[in-house]
Amino acid sequence: MTLTLMHVGLPDEFIQKGKDIKSISKIEETGDHFKMTVTTGTKILTNYFTIGQETELETPTGEKVNSVVMREGNKLKVSLNGIEYVTELTDANTLVNTMTVAGIAYKRISKRM
Repeated sequence: MTLTLMHVGLPDEFIQKGKDIKSISKIEETGDHFKMTVTTGTKILTNYFTIGQETELETPTGEKVNSVVMREGNKLKVSLNGIEYVTELTDANTLVNTMTVAGIAYKRISKRM
């Protein structure tokens, strides 16, 4: 089964926009403290978190959820509303984001600009 953006709970208007617009992810790391900003068109989603500490995170749909981001090697992992998110810093030029819901995974590979 192919995972679509509909499967991860995004409304139809976000799905169509997601097909048409490129996004830019920026990750700033200071020790265990992170600032993650994703710019998609005119929408900017920024989350601040500290590894291992509960914090409020905003989902792509704008909902705010309390969760804990964990680090396993070069991967950042968090669960938001039953969706598992993994951001993997594979090398200096590649970022792999994977969303998994009900055993179905959606993977996005990004290149550093």
